[in-house]
Amino acid sequence: MRIPVLFFFLATLASAAPPEDFFPVSVWYAGGKARAPMLSSITPHSEAEWSTDLARINSLGFNTVRTWVEWAAGEPRPGEYHLEQLDLLLRLAQKAGLRVIVQTYVDSAPDWVGVKFPDGRFVAQNGDAIPSQAAPGFCFDHPGVREATLNFLREVARHVARSNVFYAWDLWSEPHIINWAEINYIPNASFCYCPYTLARFRRWLQTKYGSLDNLNQAWYRRFDNWNQVSPPRFDTILSYTDYLDWRIFITQKLAADLAARDRAVKAILPDRLTTSHASGPSAFSSFAGGDGNPDDYLMYKSVDYYGTSLYPKHSLPPHMSPLRIQMALDLTRSAGNNHGFYIGELQGGFGVRGDVVSQEITDFDLVRYMWAAISRGARGINIYAFYPMSSGYEAGGYGLINLDGSGTSRAASAGYTARQIAANGPFLLHAHPKPAEVAILVNQVTNLVGGAGHFYNRGAVAQSLSGYYRMFSERNIPIDFVNATDVTAASLAHYKLVVLPYPLLVFTSEASALEQYVQAGGHLFSEARPGWIDERGYAQPAIPGFDWQRMFGVREKSVTPKPELTLRWGPHIFPSAVLEERFTVLDPSAKPLAHFADDSPAVYEHAFGKGSAILAGSFPGQAYSGAEAISRQRANIIVGSLPTAASSAPHPLGALLAEWAHLSQLDLKTTAPVDVEQLLGPTGRMVFFLNWGTTKARAELTLPLDHPPHLVREITAVNPDAPLPSATPLHIETGLIPGGVRVYRIDE
Repeated sequence: MRIPVLFFFLATLASAAPPEDFFPVSVWYAGGKARAPMLSSITPHSEAEWSTDLARINSLGFNTVRTWVEWAAGEPRPGEYHLEQLDLLLRLAQKAGLRVIVQTYVDSAPDWVGVKFPDGRFVAQNGDAIPSQAAPGFCFDHPGVREATLNFLREVARHVARSNVFYAWDLWSEPHIINWAEINYIPNASFCYCPYTLARFRRWLQTKYGSLDNLNQAWYRRFDNWNQVSPPRFDTILSYTDYLDWRIFITQKLAADLAARDRAVKAILPDRLTTSHASGPSAFSSFAGGDGNPDDYLMYKSVDYYGTSLYPKHSLPPHMSPLRIQMALDLTRSAGNNHGFYIGELQGGFGVRGDVVSQEITDFDLVRYMWAAISRGARGINIYAFYPMSSGYEAGGYGLINLDGSGTSRAASAGYTARQIAANGPFLLHAHPKPAEVAILVNQVTNLVGGAGHFYNRGAVAQSLSGYYRMFSERNIPIDFVNATDVTAASLAHYKLVVLPYPLLVFTSEASALEQYVQAGGHLFSEARPGWIDERGYAQPAIPGFDWQRMFGVREKSVTPKPELTLRWGPHIFPSAVLEERFTVLDPSAKPLAHFADDSPAVYEHAFGKGSAILAGSFPGQAYSGAEAISRQRANIIVGSLPTAASSAPHPLGALLAEWAHLSQLDLKTTAPVDVEQLLGPTGRMVFFLNWGTTKARAELTLPLDHPPHLVREITAVNPDAPLPSATPLHIETGLIPGGVRVYRIDE
């Protein structure tokens, strides 16, 4: 026992904690040109070749390299570990002056796991057990598989503990129940129905319902014992409460599984950051995905920083619009409650999938993506990848440099930006986005309304969120996406306006919090049919639900399907979507604000307590999402794609709501749309100007400050140390080329 104790003591000395003011900006590289999660074999030439690459990464301006370990290669036989690539990379990174982030891949499990645990395979809803072809591996709920997985992570932790350049983990790349495999030979394949996941689900249900009688009542079933309980495998007309429970369980299971990985590595190295990143914000997808989609809000609670991949020009069309990129960043920021996030993967080069290729990633694109993430409070950026993919159907794509080793101008531009970011790291790591006055509620369970067979409007939540985000972002009004599951009256108190998009399903706790919020003086704007369904999948006796007729002063009289319609609000006429909801007025003080085409009232405002609530009898958010329905193969859902450019005239509803709720707005003048963001820190602020358009823009911003700033600099200038005039109020006038970025640091 003395040897391991001595080992850990020495490892702790070697692996001193990195400085708190270090801001990682990395490229993905694991030695050689192998694509993740594959690894290059070590040859007599590897040390020289890898050293050259790492020195080049450092000279470009990056301070970190993101490497990876892969279970199948790292433990080819039980207890026999081969981490030579990791050990060599750590040693060479230290010589090159780089820190290291380690990405772990355990979804590609070694074959011996399946031999040792033949009942550890994933099982689809039809009963088929899925073989692993290096992916998707085996089910983490099997106790043997679970312990073997965590043992591998612990061994990796012991290796990196020997190095003083190891900085952080990413413990799960783009989490799902099934990773890196498309089980398309099973229609609508859903996971996991193995005995171990079923047992875990039963324990979850016992905690939720307390007794079998309560479960039977909720599910409308007649189970005699808990061993009979199984998650739904198809829809029935009687109930979909079982389906809601199953899908919510999956999201909580993913978060708990990530937390188990976190505990495993922190038992060895408690002072290292842990991260993970999604394939994209969960609000863009749906919990209905059979491969098991995560909930960003839950996942963030399992690690120090959660984040996202960002591939604006992935090979599969359409490319992400500027608004969709901004929204993805703000959704990711909001999931962490403004405490920071990681860009786990940022597209470094053009996308490819077979013979489908994307538009090129330009210098301006990559620099703008990096600063856009920073402007929303990112705490780390990782560019994928140094070399393009060397194999697979994505071969030749996504590289910062070329596969033959020749450089690119975007690599130089990204490296220069990385140097600028790192130079301001101490400020950035203690700064946060300017507090928002608008909360847009996100209820991802609403996508499940109707059960597993309801695919008619799966993208409604994403489209509604997109529409309201667009209304405010085009006016540079900051917003937070607030999780409906966690919302309380206290957490909403500092918002001047709360928007409730596509509110068909409302949680009981959410309903109570919103009512208290309005009573205390808040402004609530809701779309049609709020609280029609509760978290059990049960309809409320009246709409609005939860006795909200008192808050809105009206009650639903009828609904008429209307895929396309218009609302007339004063002098403004704008489109809405889905249906027309007609009302019976219960309180004469309820005031009509807008009308349908036949002049019947479509929107009512009603004072309630110290606040006020507006109910719109349709879905204007969806109509403004610019939705172009596209098929998402991995999620098997329909989502909305935002427009490629901001409209020439901002939506009038954004201005109407801003005036109604007395929102603060920037003193800003521009010749073309400009995205303006602010980070506030203990010693000052940063102001970001981003031009996502294709034309030049000029911007004039006046900032009221308590006193003249100590120093004002443009850190994206050729000479970032040159001081600029300072005064109060501070006036910044700047010009932006198409796709350009200007960043100003104001030390107060």
